Amino acid sequence: MIPINAVIITKEKDTLQIIKKFEKENFIILKIVNETSSIIEGINSIQLQKPDLVFLDISFTDDTFFDMLNELEQSIPKLVFISADKQNAVIAFKQNAIDFILKPVDFNSLLLAVYKGIKRIKMERSYQNQVIKALELLNSLNQPNDYVAVSSLDKIELIPMSEIIYCKAEGRCTTFFLQNGKKIVSSKNLGEYSTILDPNYFFRIHHSYIINLRHIVKISKKEGYFCEFPNGVLLAVAKRRQDDFNKFIKLKE
Repeated sequence: MIPINAVIITKEKDTLQIIKKFEKENFIILKIVNETSSIIEGINSIQLQKPDLVFLDISFTDDTFFDMLNELEQSIPKLVFISADKQNAVIAFKQNAIDFILKPVDFNSLLLAVYKGIKRIKMERSYQNQVIKALELLNSLNQPNDYVAVSSLDKIELIPMSEIIYCKAEGRCTTFFLQNGKKIVSSKNLGEYSTILDPNYFFRIHHSYIINLRHIVKISKKEGYFCEFPNGVLLAVAKRRQDDFNKFIKLKE
């Protein structure tokens, strides 16, 4: 089993210590990727590290944290609220938390919360995979394969392939950079998309990038191959892929 990643946001040393002790004894199911006492730092950590779970033991005077969370262009992690005040369960319910732990925190409560998170994630991914397979089957039977279904943990988007500039690997996830400047984060890895995207226009120039030939503005061959795109981004073609890339672009001439 791959452990789910978690971020802890708390100013309470007791809460931090017991969660970290729980992680140490249950490393098979949980990995703490960051801990912070600041809401702003917590949001930044969520944006950068894309955790599956967030433990929240902090006072909220308004909805600022949750507003910032909903504005992120990525899947929202599962929330576990921790508090000594039962009234905070109302906030947890309002924010669709997977669990509310009333202090004092014990290992059994943490274990139940983590397994609720694992179960919810598995259910969502199973449903998304079913929908994607149905869409891919429909595309193959009834219409040209002009779209790609991009799944995150909370939604599925159909993106016209012509609007994709390039895709970037982000750990276990993939970020799509689109013509309109929008970014879409998928919960699937880049390798899965390399078999889905139209092979006539998409090429994997590096283990971290797949590019769309239609959006290349210029190819520089000085000290290697570099592809330039309309947004000013320069992406290098890995040395071991340069010969295949050269053949690929010649086929399109």
